[in-house]
This record gives sequence, C-alpha cells and structure tokens, in this order.
Amino acid sequence: MSTTSVSARDGYEWWAHMVGDLVMPVSISSPYADRFQGSATAIRLEDTDISCFAFSPMSAQRAAAHIRRADPEQYFLFLVHGSPIGIEQRRNTSLLAAGDMAIFDSSHPMSCEFHDERRLSRVSLLRLPRATLPLPQDRVDRLLGAALPARTGSGALLASYLNGLRTQADRCGPAELRRLGGVALDLAAAFLAAASDSPAPLPAETRHQVLRARIRAFIDHNLPDPGLGPSAIAAHHHISVRLLHLLFREEPETVGATIRRLRLERSRADLADPRLGHCGVGEIASRWGFRHQADFSRAFRRAYGMAPSDHRRGSR
Repeated sequence: MSTTSVSARDGYEWWAHMVGDLVMPVSISSPYADRFQGSATAIRLEDTDISCFAFSPMSAQRAAAHIRRADPEQYFLFLVHGSPIGIEQRRNTSLLAAGDMAIFDSSHPMSCEFHDERRLSRVSLLRLPRATLPLPQDRVDRLLGAALPARTGSGALLASYLNGLRTQADRCGPAELRRLGGVALDLAAAFLAAASDSPAPLPAETRHQVLRARIRAFIDHNLPDPGLGPSAIAAHHHISVRLLHLLFREEPETVGATIRRLRLERSRADLADPRLGHCGVGEIASRWGFRHQADFSRAFRRAYGMAPSDHRRGSR
C-alpha cells in the first residue's frame, strides 16, 4: 500500500486512515502534510503479522479517546531501520536509533516523534497478541516505551529474524509463513523474558522453538560451506547430534533435507538471475555448498523435474 495510489493532496489523510485500520487509531501531524509520502507492506503470519512502514517524518499520539474508539488489545514490538524515534508510554521515555527495538501497548496512551533527517522514517512492526506471550503481563508492561537491548543475544537474533522475514516473505508459501510466524512469536517471547528478567521460565516448547530458530539462522548463513551438516551444526550450538535430530523430529523435513532444499532454492534462483548469466552451472552449485556438479544436477532434477541448464534456458 502506498500514497502513490492517491493524489499528493490526499496522501496525508489516506495515511492516517490506513494506520488506523492496519495498526490502531492515532492522531498524526507532519510538516510534510501537503506532500506526505508513505508505503506499507503487511506480511500475514499465523497468529501475528509483520508490517513494514516507510513515511515522511511526523508525530503520532494515541490518547484515551482513541483507545475508547478502538482498542485491538495488542502489544506491538517495533524495530527501527532509519531515522531516530522518540517514544513515551507508561512513564518510560526513550530515543531509539537504527537497530533499536521497543514495545508498546495499544491499551495505554502513548506518543511517538519520528525525527526529521530529510529522509523517510522506516520501521518494522510485529504484532504480539497478549494471549500468545507466556509471560506475566505486569512484567511486559514495565518494558513499555523503554529501549530494549537488540544488538546482542536474543535481541540480535530477533532483529536478524525480522529483517530476514521482511526481505524473504514473498518467496514463502502460506504453510511456511505460518511456521515462521510461530517462530517469530517464540523469539519475541524469549527476548522479552530476558529484557524483563522474568523469573518465570519459558515453556520447554518455546525454548526448543528458539533453539530451532537459531539453528535455521545458522544454516541460512552458512549454506555456502560444503562442510555444513548435522555434526557441524550440533557442535556450534553445543548440543549433541541426537538432540539436534530430536528438535527437528516434528518439523516437515530433517536437518539434512532442510540444508539440501535451501541450497537448491538458492541455486535455482541464481540460475534464473540474468545478472549471473556469466556464471557456469558448476560455479553456481559450488557457491551454494555443492561439492560436485554431478551431485547437484541429480538433486536438482529430482527436486524440479529438469536439468539445471534447462531451467536456466527456460527462465530466459
């Protein structure tokens, strides 16, 4: 969705209505009201969604009147990508820079100031239904409006995961998006538990989901390494190979099958990319961790019903 769908004069009002429908009603003000620019992308996931926004600098306030008018009774965790953002809620006031995260609640008044650095502000917003968070509400409420540590530990992992979803969601099918949404909620729960120093332990399944998410991120980052396999993954995460396989027992595919599928998907995309037309089939196979071109060709034919070279010609 974008203000390009309406006239320049109507963009500001259109944006206010769109935010009210997609997130929650707020009042906005902006020095760019007569030439306001904005775009939003909503990624629907199981029990949650991620919304990505880019917009002209503005201020936003949610007052008691807005809450009485419409309250989705949700938490929203947001990740800052661009200009600094000032936020105030429940006696907490923070200034957030790019890479920072914070959480706010639709049921309490709040204010946000998106600083004007002569560029569009950019944020990602993860909706967190209260019922999905296995944490005491009073613990989470203490975090409202506070800057949360997002550059180490579970915060860095969550930020990386949200960025990955933002860029890769259009390549995922509905079933995969549902699973990824569950992982996002589990990572958010682990992150908030650490930030709140909650003594209540996370459920075992949540801990396992977080570990699986860490493993998936590790796999995705190390696909080009031909040595990537169950033993290397287990050693990196300080677990046994047996536990690694147990973690993936309820997943649609094994660890090895996950690695093979992802390598094939990346190779298939590269073969169809005209910018990589100068690269041979064997070179592309090698860059995604296949040791031998013959093994790659056999796996590709089993997965897609054609040879890699045929797929490249068909894409052209």
